[in-house]
Amino acid sequence: MKYFILILILLALGLIGYNITLIDFSTPFDGDSIVALIGVFSALCAILLLVIFMLSKKIQDRIKNSK
Repeated sequence: MKYFILILILLALGLIGYNITLIDFSTPFDGDSIVALIGVFSALCAILLLVIFMLSKKIQDRIKNSK
């Protein structure tokens, strides 16, 4: 499970890198740039959720092992 989550985080980082290349920084809120911005923010949210999930699994394991 740990490696699967790490692979998903790496894929999200790849999507962030790809979407940053699509942003037109002179007009970031027009056309395809807004789609790329949405993609960057959604990938950041996915990374945040995956990190929270990893931390919750670690806490769950520690609680289970302490009993």
